[in-house]
Amino acid sequence: MQRRHVLGRIASLTSLSALSGLGTEAWAQSRFPQRPITLVVPTAPGGTTDFTARLITEPLSRAFGQPVIVDNKPGASGNIGNQIVARARPDGYTLLVSYSGYHVGNPHLFKQAGWDPIKDFTPVAMMTRAPQVIAINPKLPVNNLKELIAYAKANPGKLNFASSGNGSIQHIAGELFKQLTGTFITHIPYRGSGPAVQDLMAGQVDLFITTPAGVVSQIQGGRLKGVGVTSKKRLSSLPEVPTTTEAGLPGYELDSWFALYAPAGTPAEVVQTLNSEVNRILASGDARKKAEESGTDVEQMSPKQLADFTRSELERWGRIIQTAHITLE
Repeated sequence: MQRRHVLGRIASLTSLSALSGLGTEAWAQSRFPQRPITLVVPTAPGGTTDFTARLITEPLSRAFGQPVIVDNKPGASGNIGNQIVARARPDGYTLLVSYSGYHVGNPHLFKQAGWDPIKDFTPVAMMTRAPQVIAINPKLPVNNLKELIAYAKANPGKLNFASSGNGSIQHIAGELFKQLTGTFITHIPYRGSGPAVQDLMAGQVDLFITTPAGVVSQIQGGRLKGVGVTSKKRLSSLPEVPTTTEAGLPGYELDSWFALYAPAGTPAEVVQTLNSEVNRILASGDARKKAEESGTDVEQMSPKQLADFTRSELERWGRIIQTAHITLE
């Protein structure tokens, strides 16, 4: 009897141990993340969307103990990268670093963008915001914004302006600039800000209205000339560049924002984990300093706040695009 009792106890302990092991394994499998995370950037390397993604990759990798990889997928005005994430498995391992010009502009500009900003994505975290800088090739025979406008009026069709793609905020910014100044300037779309900046420095295009990150160092080094910033105050990284109001074009104020989204259906626990870590990183002095040096400001939101903000921006940009009569070429 005693022997059977001992054997029974051993069997019970073995069973409990096995169950405990299974529980530990199941718990381990549920932890996030357990493999590399990919941040899809719908633009070419360079520019503020790419900068924003790389602002969090290294610290996020350290926090999670897993590689965080930036995957640039430019093309079709951001629609290619957005489609990839919209169709990805909703497990938190494929994320979109989105740009406002694409996320809330494209739905009003494309009949078939291939993705929906509300239905196909789960908001995760806001990251950065930035005004636009009016950058020109230094060889243009102008020294400030008033002279640029006068030159464009005197030479209709001679100048051209770059954008990171049809329907991007740079495209919208350029079209609004033309309408406010009564000028005719040809639009040249690129596959992202990086290539546009390279051609602007080479003189292939004359004008680029874009976020500071892509042009600050070039303006500081004299390879480009900044003639205006579309914000209420000057940038600390470009203190010599006046605001558009100071430069003689009041009312021309625009900013861009960059946020993190996951595919629709991503578990709330995963979204919250990502949001908490991203917000922690953005709150650090290192991230804020890097952002400021690039001409951007970090901004933090909860997933709910970002969801509400996305909807309001979708409506606002719809009104801007319709009022400005902006259409794709």
